[in-house]
Amino acid sequence: MLEIKNVSKNFVLPKKKIKQAVNDVSFEVNPGRIYGLLGPNGAGKTTTLRIIGTIFSPSMGDVIFKGESVFGDPVAHRKRLGFISGNTGVYDRLNPKEIATYFGSLNEIPRKTIDERFERISEMLDMKDLLGKQCSKFSTGEKQKVSIARMMISDPEILILDEPTLGLDVITSRTIVDFINDSKKNGKYIILSTHIMSEAEYLCDDVGIIHKGDLKFNGTLEALHGKYPGESLEKVFFNLIGE
Repeated sequence: MLEIKNVSKNFVLPKKKIKQAVNDVSFEVNPGRIYGLLGPNGAGKTTTLRIIGTIFSPSMGDVIFKGESVFGDPVAHRKRLGFISGNTGVYDRLNPKEIATYFGSLNEIPRKTIDERFERISEMLDMKDLLGKQCSKFSTGEKQKVSIARMMISDPEILILDEPTLGLDVITSRTIVDFINDSKKNGKYIILSTHIMSEAEYLCDDVGIIHKGDLKFNGTLEALHGKYPGESLEKVFFNLIGE
């Protein structure tokens, strides 16, 4: 189990002002289930995800994975984690296989394993037309496929997906949604942040709705609909954030 326990994060602004980005947030992510962290811009989603990824340290609270704090050995935690966002960069002068091989070698994965995994991943993401091209020639959606291949080459246990379909066409978005569902079937721990409520409704098992740093709801999607019968996730979302 991945546990986010009473996490708060404060940032020091100019003139020593304090901004609280996340306030006492707690939730759990279980293998083979997708946790959707939903909220408007500035709600604290990305800060929370970066704390889970040990990019930020919390001002208070902790992140526990399988009974141990991830901050005890953040390097080891990052090796079992894959993190992508809607604007994850790729190396323009390299092709997809070169990028995947480079990141696989950083994680000390044998070359034979890299080759086997990349063949499987590239087929899953429908990348056959991209393999011999430099990434500088790719569209936004094609670069996102490369980012996912790079992330998955190390076969991470935990996937943090921050707006993974942002700005993509419907066909590429469908491919990435299928990939997320396949990762769920393979027992990954998955945290998904998205502004697309229909996507969250389709993919997520559990949801947290965050606004101004506070978690307004945390539970299963079924429980949320039970609390607000007959209402769409989008309508419930706006009711909870009060806008």
